[in-house]
Amino acid sequence: MTCRSADEVLAALQLPPYTGASVNTCWYRLTGARAILTWLTGFPGSSWQERWEASPASASAREWADHGHTWVSSVTEVKRRSTVLSGLLFLAGSDVLRLPVAWLAGHSSNHLRDFVEEVRDPAGYAQLKAHVGPKRWQELGGGKARRALARILLAKGGDLADITVGDAIEHHTLVRSEGASTLFYSWLRELGHLPTDAPATLRLLGRVTGQLTSEQLVDRHGVACAPIRGLLIDYLEERRPRLDYASLDGLARHLTRNFWSDLERHHSGIASLDLPPDVAAAWKERLRTRIQRRRRRDGTVEETVVERADRAMVLMSVRALYLDVARWAAEEPARWGPWAAPCPIKEAETLDGKRTKRIKARMDQRTRERLPALDTFARAALDHHRHRLACLEALRAVPRGTAFTVADAVFVRTKHGRDSARDAAGKLIHFDLAEHRAFWAWAAVEFLRHTGARIEEMLEASHHGLVQYRLPTTGEIVPLLQIAPSKTDQERVLLVSPELADVLSAVIRRVRDPKTGTIPLLAAYDYEERIWNPPAPLLFQWDWAGERSRMTGELIRKALGEVLDFTGLTDTSGQPLDFTPHDFRRMFITDAIRSGLPPHIAQVIVGHSDINTTMGYNAVYPTETIQAHRAFITRRRTLRPAEEYRTPTEAEWEDFLGHFERRKLSVGTCARAYGTACIHEHACVRCSLLRPDPAQRSRLTDIRDNLIARIAEAEREGWLGEVEGLQVSLAGAQGKLDQLDAEAARRSSTVSLGMPTFDQIAAHDARQPDKRLS
Repeated sequence: MTCRSADEVLAALQLPPYTGASVNTCWYRLTGARAILTWLTGFPGSSWQERWEASPASASAREWADHGHTWVSSVTEVKRRSTVLSGLLFLAGSDVLRLPVAWLAGHSSNHLRDFVEEVRDPAGYAQLKAHVGPKRWQELGGGKARRALARILLAKGGDLADITVGDAIEHHTLVRSEGASTLFYSWLRELGHLPTDAPATLRLLGRVTGQLTSEQLVDRHGVACAPIRGLLIDYLEERRPRLDYASLDGLARHLTRNFWSDLERHHSGIASLDLPPDVAAAWKERLRTRIQRRRRRDGTVEETVVERADRAMVLMSVRALYLDVARWAAEEPARWGPWAAPCPIKEAETLDGKRTKRIKARMDQRTRERLPALDTFARAALDHHRHRLACLEALRAVPRGTAFTVADAVFVRTKHGRDSARDAAGKLIHFDLAEHRAFWAWAAVEFLRHTGARIEEMLEASHHGLVQYRLPTTGEIVPLLQIAPSKTDQERVLLVSPELADVLSAVIRRVRDPKTGTIPLLAAYDYEERIWNPPAPLLFQWDWAGERSRMTGELIRKALGEVLDFTGLTDTSGQPLDFTPHDFRRMFITDAIRSGLPPHIAQVIVGHSDINTTMGYNAVYPTETIQAHRAFITRRRTLRPAEEYRTPTEAEWEDFLGHFERRKLSVGTCARAYGTACIHEHACVRCSLLRPDPAQRSRLTDIRDNLIARIAEAEREGWLGEVEGLQVSLAGAQGKLDQLDAEAARRSSTVSLGMPTFDQIAAHDARQPDKRLS
């Protein structure tokens, strides 16, 4: 098209698919195209593309928008700016001209998107629109994605299926500063137009590095001495198979930036690990502190000297280097022998007992302050979400530009954009995003407080991790949650409580695809290992302008901060009682051990490899009690007869299983542990261990009514000795009825979790033995 004559081009533009618009619109487009071709004949070139590039219009879209119509009107009779602009789109859409992405990024025509969809690949756009859905197609994020596709097609030609990963990356790189959406890339990937091994998203492009090689880990901090550089690279290569990437990255940083690079800056020409005592002492003294920089609001930088928190870790890493080299020198003298040298760090220097005690005391105090307020904070998170949801519903119930009131606060809905409004002070609030953050804050609080999981484990929680197991004796279905390890290589399975099941069901309802009913698969980036995990149905997903992505710890922390602002909780000093995700793990362990759970069981539940780590999280028991308890366990195992450790007989095992069948009562189920006696002498209605059966509500109602009648009779007859006991039973019966009402309200909107059975999960693992469920 670009090599044809003007008459041939104009004749082609009067044929389908360029004639789909109205007669008036086609006339304006054709008139503008004819005027531009006439203007371009005044520039040198053998094609229209070459003439366009020789013209001043190719310099920038801004120049064309401001002066293009005057340039064209100087040689033609067309003077309307809109006619000239539509003529340029006509020529670009018919491949007469190719406009670069950078040029199109500055083109502000509102017709660019609609015109390209009309004349370029109508079948492909129809398929894409059917896949996306009309609502998403018309939203703000969908409009940005369609504009990006239009730019690429005008710059590269072809159809939607011809767009490559390189085209998408080029567009994203050129328009990233404008806050352009990357949703178009996800659309193309979902339609199968991009290779299966293409990057999962463009959002993290330039912000994730992947795993660096040992050479890159050493060179990023600059090691001038070539022999020492080679030694450090060999050392990291030797340690790499036994370390996860985050630990390897930290080890490289300690050995290069904090150790050898610091020595080279202060002792020029140093080239041996055999450090003189004064050099080693000076380095240790410098390691005690670091400079903390904080930027003020006026733009200046404030520098403060603070104590280095990771000093002990640096000393341990350097000491490990010396000891490892000395040990390996005995095995491979030629390779490691020349570097063996006396270690300048004694073992006692790596044990900062005072600092460890200070940290333990500070963490214990933090846990003791927050544990009593945990229930209050959890209720506040739920109330905060309900408030945000009420605001969103009130906003959507009024027309755009209309004022509305929520909880005595007045807002005015914006006339354009998404679900947003301005408060009385004029501050813009995106109510849909605020409701999303409030929901995920509540979900995170409930998930963390009921599981004791780490935040990275929560963010990696997958629908595959929900399994159901049927007890072989009673046939009861037990829901289980599989937690993927974040620090260890040992996965663990937790029992899903009714409270946690409600949270998981709400999360599944939130993230489920409304069209298919399934949870979308996400290939999330692991920030610790610096790798992309295989696609999985992650529970904690975030809909970012139509593009699904895994939530980040930063988003969760921001959401928790909004809950704190909503509640206004303060500590004993009057400061805000902030909650971090790891606080819930400490409170979970502390509360479990305080409630009587053996520490070694708590260790297994939270996934610690050492019980000392678990007890370090516990803010109740002092060190002396921990040591006494461990000594008692050791003595008891020594003194107890060996037959207590034998395999149980069939009769004993049947008795154990039968306990769960004998828990059935007339009005519910007894939850007392195996081998324990009834603590209320079978006065079940008073007992907190009774879990009432909803089907027996009528019997509980009869018991309550009978107790009321008996109390009235006892008061009437003067039997005051029986009144007090009957009132206790009445309070217990009413409590059980209230418990049934609360459970019925909570389960009024049920949802199928879609949990696979244990056999299905086992078969899935057998087919993919190397794939983690997370």
